[in-house]
Amino acid sequence: MKPHPDTAAPDILCIGSVLWDVIGRSASVMARGSDVPGRIIRLPGGVALNIAMTLARFGLRPALLSAVGRDPEGDELTAACGRLGLDTTYLYRSQDLPTDRYMAVEGANGLIAAIADAHSLESAGARILRPLTDGPLGSAQAPYPGLVALDGNLTEHLLDDIARSPAFRAADLRIAPASPGKAERLLPFLRAGRGTLYVNLEEAGILCQTRFGSAPDAAAALLERGAARALVTDGGAITCDGHRDGILSRQPPEVLVTRVTGAGDTFMAAHVAAERGGAGRGAALDRALAAAAAYVSGDMPS
Repeated sequence: MKPHPDTAAPDILCIGSVLWDVIGRSASVMARGSDVPGRIIRLPGGVALNIAMTLARFGLRPALLSAVGRDPEGDELTAACGRLGLDTTYLYRSQDLPTDRYMAVEGANGLIAAIADAHSLESAGARILRPLTDGPLGSAQAPYPGLVALDGNLTEHLLDDIARSPAFRAADLRIAPASPGKAERLLPFLRAGRGTLYVNLEEAGILCQTRFGSAPDAAAALLERGAARALVTDGGAITCDGHRDGILSRQPPEVLVTRVTGAGDTFMAAHVAAERGGAGRGAALDRALAAAAAYVSGDMPS
């Protein structure tokens, strides 16, 4: 039986957005102005939470560091996280900030549009990190030594502080942008040469201020710009694990795509879980691609 999160040390800390996803999905091909039938659902979401939920399905014990309001939506979200096996002990619960939300529309041709309202997380700032910087999980004098999954919904200023902070110097940082629009927020980790970046082809191009035709090109460029390690995905095309020891390339499995929101988070979580379990670079990449393929095909639960 898995130990309860409140009585066991977390296997990994997931820092970033914890919010409600409101997603409209249609089986129709959509364009600007489309008005089609479909389903609208609300799910616990956010990059950090999506990663944590997937890690929990792989048998790990994740703890969440984020900002969640003390409003009814926040109480409901926190309770849902607990039922999913996630440790919510370290959440910053604000009286003044509402619980964040994300809204997306997906058609048969993929993601049509999305809006992420993570203003409360951004406003909370460094307060969400207190358990790590001056609390039960660590401090500058006794830095946390384990895995940390970090998402780009934090402000660039806060991410820059994390990249340079003594409290994070012993951590195995795994970092993902929340979206292409926030990819530039990861630049501090390029400058510091710290952490493992998980980006898609577009996000890699934004970080390098250019466009790439393939994941191998993007991975090589990120390494040249200072990345310690970079995993670059490109939909159904070749995916790469770029490291100073070399670049590994893999072709993702071919599947029928039924959803896209959360696929990158699933890839990252599966990869982290595989490496924590002792898998080598090639095996971990294969497992992550298989998990992402199962997710977008609908064979893995949301």
